[in-house]
Amino acid sequence: MKNNQRTIHVREILSTIEDFAPLCLQESYDNAGLICGSPDAAVKSILLTTDITEEVVDEAIEDGHNLIISHHPLTLQGLKNLRPDSYIQRCLIKAIRHELNIYSAHTNLDSVMQGVSGRMADKLGLRNRKILQPSGQLLCFSFYTPISQAEKVRQAIFDIGGGYIGGYSHCSYNQEGVGTFLAKEGCHPTVGQIGTLHREKEIKTEITIPTYLLQKSIQALLKVHPYEEPVWNIIPLSNPNPVNGFGIIGELPEAVESHSFLQQIKTVFHCQTIRHTSLCKSQIRKVAVCGGAGAFLTSRAIAQGADIYITGDYKYHDFFQAENRLIIADIGHYESEQFTKEIFYELVTKKIPNFAIQFSKIETNPIHYL
Repeated sequence: MKNNQRTIHVREILSTIEDFAPLCLQESYDNAGLICGSPDAAVKSILLTTDITEEVVDEAIEDGHNLIISHHPLTLQGLKNLRPDSYIQRCLIKAIRHELNIYSAHTNLDSVMQGVSGRMADKLGLRNRKILQPSGQLLCFSFYTPISQAEKVRQAIFDIGGGYIGGYSHCSYNQEGVGTFLAKEGCHPTVGQIGTLHREKEIKTEITIPTYLLQKSIQALLKVHPYEEPVWNIIPLSNPNPVNGFGIIGELPEAVESHSFLQQIKTVFHCQTIRHTSLCKSQIRKVAVCGGAGAFLTSRAIAQGADIYITGDYKYHDFFQAENRLIIADIGHYESEQFTKEIFYELVTKKIPNFAIQFSKIETNPIHYL
């Protein structure tokens, strides 16, 4: 594919991804974001990969890509030097020499409804989906607007992602009232006169937003609100954010025999093998999934009535957590996250059609089966 005529900078690509999976959603141990390069660099073309290896870096250099986007960061830990002692250091040395930009979206991409686990659910055709373990705080963002401008200001908050409650968008509460103010000398009131107490019919609007949208919501409000000094309130809510967190649970269109469903999983995720517990459920209808290492969500899958839980990286003793209450299917870490590249592709090409973007041809899964 050919590049657009206009110059695309790294910053624009990153913004597209982070609007979907904000960096503030990453876990404290993570290293998501721009690992190497400059946000101001012009992008020639993009290489998509699950993992970053020397072979992937070489592929990018040979094929003329100057931005690599991966799911797994090159490293989760800091480096004390840039000697070529490990593949991580050698990758960074090559990237710097060849002016490669390297970006990763890791646990932040795990934490959104349509992220890594959401893509697993897509592949299995799950319906009625919910986050398996919700996380992140919600806020009530309220503001006061003249009646004639209320719809415009409200829509501005919806446009940046406010007002989502579960599967519903554009959610708000609106109440009419009367606001008062007295403009002092030097003010430039939209309505009323300086030195005179003014009464204005207004609408108080309340919109639920996640914490990571707070600054964007304030900026959007200030941009479109007619008042010189608009007023807003922020109230923390106790209920968890239902669209952010780890894992997905949903339902198949109809029940499937358990052994047949395991065979389906093996085909869909291109597994050479599946490690699983006893087939304690003869029929599968309710399915929980989590990309990567998901043993920590076993109890959540059980509590929410899953017939099977599909994830990766189970240790021997972790399998005992099933207690014959559900089937655990360990399909492998890489296998559960291999479709993440599709998410990157769709995000970038939707925003910038016809941009030069390519899937890496390197098989980065380090695990082989005999």
